[in-house]
Amino acid sequence: MLIVFIIGYFAIAFEHRLKLNKAASALITCTICWTIYFLQHNNTDQAVAILLHHLGNISSILFFLLGAMAIVELIDTHSGFDLISDLIKTTRKSMLLVIISILTFFVSALLDNLTTAIVMTSLCVKLVPDKEERLWFAGVIVIAANAGGAWSPLGDVTTTMLWIGGQLTALQIIRVLFLPCVIACILPSLVVAF
Repeated sequence: MLIVFIIGYFAIAFEHRLKLNKAASALITCTICWTIYFLQHNNTDQAVAILLHHLGNISSILFFLLGAMAIVELIDTHSGFDLISDLIKTTRKSMLLVIISILTFFVSALLDNLTTAIVMTSLCVKLVPDKEERLWFAGVIVIAANAGGAWSPLGDVTTTMLWIGGQLTALQIIRVLFLPCVIACILPSLVVAF
């Protein structure tokens, strides 16, 4: 199983050279590993119970992410993001960068960080016409989305897994991580803004 996992990992890492989608590589690797596990396991009922336990954990995360994506689609369908872009009136790029960074930080706490990064980058396409400047905005958006998602039990898959699993509470995450996440968001934003 370890050899299959390592080969699958390299297939994911080198997807462009292999011309094989990383999702396909991951699914094939997973299927082969579980098949090997079932063939080597003496008690089939116990192996099925273990598989169902892991599928249940993964499913709870996927259903949460599907819900978050549905919210984003609803907001987009009803022109919610156009409303946000219409409210931003500044003409200074540095101020726009800070506004986008702060907005991304807090939106990411409510949605997952990947969805927020995609949404905010799409918003920047409307607000920043120059492609080179958009790349700077996209970099800050990724930083802000990750920082914003880390302090909320909803914003990052890792914290969501820990929260759903009962390893920590929402108040623990917010109390311990909010200030470091604000610093991790603001410092790079200010450096890029200057």
